[in-house]
Amino acid sequence: MRFDVGGNAVYAYTGTRPFDAKRSTVLFVHGAANDHGVFALQSRYFAWHGVNAVALDLPGHGRSAGEAPASVEALADWLHDVVDALGVREVSLVGHSLGALAALECAARHPGQIARLALLGPSAPMPVSADLLAAAAANDHVAYELINGWSFAPASQLSGGNRLPGVWMLGNAMRLMERTPDGVLATDLAACNAYANGVEAAKHVSCPTLVVLGARDVMAPMRNAKALIDALADVRTVTLPDTGHSMMAERPDEVLDALRSFLGS
Repeated sequence: MRFDVGGNAVYAYTGTRPFDAKRSTVLFVHGAANDHGVFALQSRYFAWHGVNAVALDLPGHGRSAGEAPASVEALADWLHDVVDALGVREVSLVGHSLGALAALECAARHPGQIARLALLGPSAPMPVSADLLAAAAANDHVAYELINGWSFAPASQLSGGNRLPGVWMLGNAMRLMERTPDGVLATDLAACNAYANGVEAAKHVSCPTLVVLGARDVMAPMRNAKALIDALADVRTVTLPDTGHSMMAERPDEVLDALRSFLGS
């Protein structure tokens, strides 16, 4: 599916199902240097169960045009524009990592548009190490290597981890990041690092919220989500054992089950 937002073409995966503005809609928002593909299983399920599943490529990522937004706040406003462009009254938001921060900020800024909010691997704040920021700014491949090493739990790295024989999760994740244009990862990470409004935004979220955490997440440790969770008025949490930051790859069924229980179908 392709549509226009702010004069730039946006691509979204809809699970091969036609978009129908009369149906309920779920927007899937990926993280840094990723694209819609990280939500392949989850978005496809909802698409085939009567829901508009719209897995976005953020500006400057995947098949979407434009520049990568320089801040979480700018990305949140872009999501608001996406809802308007789709012509729907409200949506549910599912965001991962940077996408979780943007979804959180959007829900706080535009409460009338957001029916439900799911935050996967959030952190407030979400600090990024100086070495990783520097490597990303230099377009040094080591930035991808650091992220890949930190994003998967040890068991996934040792055994390959994927339940489908022959699928190499770390290799897939690396190829995805390597397709990202120069400068995009640096912009994404800088936006995460600079975002300081997470807890305050959570206080202004009025819709039901789901928080999914990886027990072995190094990129966004569980302890960094505590203040965020405490600030949310209507929240439920799911903790996935032996799971890192790349939870949709490591525990695809468990993430889907959490979303099914929360969003319905």
